[in-house]
Amino acid sequence: MSSIKRRTLIKTALTLGLTSFFRQHTFAQGTLFAKKIEPWSVRMANADILRNPEGWMLDFSKEPRWGYCNGLVCSALEQLWKQNGDEKYFLYIKKYADDLIINPDGSIKSYKLDAYNIDALNAGKFLFALYEKTHDEKYKKAIQLLRSQMNTHPRTSEGGFWHKKHYPHQMWLDGLYMASPFLAQYAKTFNEPALFSDVANQIILIDKHNKNSQTGLYHHGWDESKEQRWADKETGKSPHVWGRGMGWYAMTLVDVLDYFPKEHPQYQAILKITQSMAETLQKYQDEQTGLWYQVMDVGKKEGNYLESSGSTMFVYFLIKAAKRGLIDKKYIPVAQKGYDGILKHFIRLETDNIISITDACAGAGLGGNPYRDGTYEYYCKEVKRDNDPKSVGPFIMLALEFEAIEKRKR
Repeated sequence: MSSIKRRTLIKTALTLGLTSFFRQHTFAQGTLFAKKIEPWSVRMANADILRNPEGWMLDFSKEPRWGYCNGLVCSALEQLWKQNGDEKYFLYIKKYADDLIINPDGSIKSYKLDAYNIDALNAGKFLFALYEKTHDEKYKKAIQLLRSQMNTHPRTSEGGFWHKKHYPHQMWLDGLYMASPFLAQYAKTFNEPALFSDVANQIILIDKHNKNSQTGLYHHGWDESKEQRWADKETGKSPHVWGRGMGWYAMTLVDVLDYFPKEHPQYQAILKITQSMAETLQKYQDEQTGLWYQVMDVGKKEGNYLESSGSTMFVYFLIKAAKRGLIDKKYIPVAQKGYDGILKHFIRLETDNIISITDACAGAGLGGNPYRDGTYEYYCKEVKRDNDPKSVGPFIMLALEFEAIEKRKR
């Protein structure tokens, strides 16, 4: 079969949104395709490594730096390595770590503790796996360095971590994912049980201050001082619900519960928030496509669009939580509908077996210079781009969850 005809058939399957299309055909020599099609997780990982031969390039970077996006994709590749055993993924993430952690003392290039940027902790997550495999003390020291930041990290009056030092009195949904799963894993790995209560407090404070009690949706930011122009003068909430912001928080819940002890007095509170999140996501899932909008509290309106990073994060949350019994199994079809929608609307075939993921919001925030006011128009006008790590990483992770189900069925 010609490569043109093969690509045409693959595009047809993607257009139809049939995840079962590839399951219904064998790919050995002499069958529908002459070339084996790898699982989606592998295809995305291999394509992204081809685009970014070095891990420090993962966030469109021109020079090595310690970044949360690099950490997100490296964590996804860690999971892929552990699931399929291919050492090339381990070597790739190790190379990124070694490019940034060059000294035995665990110091990290481009990282400044006194900047109190909560994003920095996210790249520390995959270091646990490197230390476990290699026993190289520099990884342990780097982990401990990142953990030490939170000892003096500025907080709200209730103990909530500020998003960054230069965003005073503010808790953003993004920051929960950057720090909380890392700290929960640290607490379990290095036997610091008191840290679990701090992790739980962050989650509960976001639920208290950022959640809209009428819709169940979470506003992107909350300013305790109510001084920011974007902050509601009564609630401190930002004006709208940003899809990826909620995606970060959703992933936080399911990843924290990987490490959180069930006997902890706040476990049930986190579980309840997790179950409520699933209910809300089903309610706001686009019925036709199975996806979610960039601005979730507005929905289908001129300027708004179905966005890939938030959608991949939500599907990852739903399938992982349902598989682990954290939420009802009825959400598996909700996750499957989202997965089908991602494959149909966001996955693009570039060349033979090389794929891209499209329609990701490149970045969004609040305040700063130029000032980001959190309005509907602001979120809709932020740049979109393809193969953003904030879509690539969650896509690999959600695909792994579905592929594990398929593997058990065989």
